[in-house]
Order: sequence, then structure tokens, then C-alpha cells
Amino acid sequence: MLLPAGDIDCRLRSIYNRCMDRIIIRWLINTIAIMLAIKFIPGISYSGEWWGILLVSIIFGLVNSFIRPFVKLFTLPFLILTLGLFTFVINGLMLKLTSWLSGQLSLGFHVEGFWSAFWGALVISLVSLILSCLTPDDDTKQLHVQIK
Repeated sequence: MLLPAGDIDCRLRSIYNRCMDRIIIRWLINTIAIMLAIKFIPGISYSGEWWGILLVSIIFGLVNSFIRPFVKLFTLPFLILTLGLFTFVINGLMLKLTSWLSGQLSLGFHVEGFWSAFWGALVISLVSLILSCLTPDDDTKQLHVQIK
């Protein structure tokens, strides 16, 4: 059965809006998590404009989306050997890479050393996990509708 072009357009627009909402929510969650790491972890600092931390969060998201999977693939033996604990080291390195990229763009975000990056990445992961659990996604809404 073929659908009229207007129905397809509305459905695509609806899917696009849901995806954009999710991206913006993830971005804000990352921003809050990075701000908390700056506040609580010694060695992580930010000294820029208010909008710069939003850009740092975008850089962090891009690094985690595009570079982290390759790093995990190439370090797979270490991940297996350490039963996944090497992931914490990878997360710290991704935060350190974000710090370096932010420095290249003069955004004012700086991570002092490896241990600051390690603990900062742990705080960011925990805050992101907690805030992500508190935000409902579309699958939860659909489950509620089906149960009622």
C-alpha cells in the first residue's frame, strides 16, 4: 500500500524532530557532566566564555562518536585481558584529547594530567548515566501507550 506524499513528509519530519530532540538532550547532558567534572576534579579547568563550554561538549561528543570506537577496536586485547576495565583508561584519553583539541581552538578547557583525565572521565560517565536514566526516551513512551 502506497502512502500519500503528505503522510510520508509528516512521518519523516516527526522522525527528524525526535532525533534532533535526542541529540540536543545528549548535548546538554554532556555539558552538565563536563561542568560537574570541572567543579569537582582538581586538574580540570575552564576559563572561557559561557558558550565555549557548549563547544567543548560538542567536541567531546564528536571525539567519543568517531575516534573512541577505533581506539576500542585497536585496544581490544587489553579490553579483554582487563575484563573491560581498560575502558576507563580510554575514556580518560578521550577527555585528554578533547582538552588538546579545545586548546587548539582556544576554548579554555584544560585537563592537567592523566589522573585528572581519568577521574574526570569517570565523573562524566556517571553523571551522563544518571541524567540519561532520568530522561525518558521515545521507546519508554511507546511502552506506556501500549500498556494502557
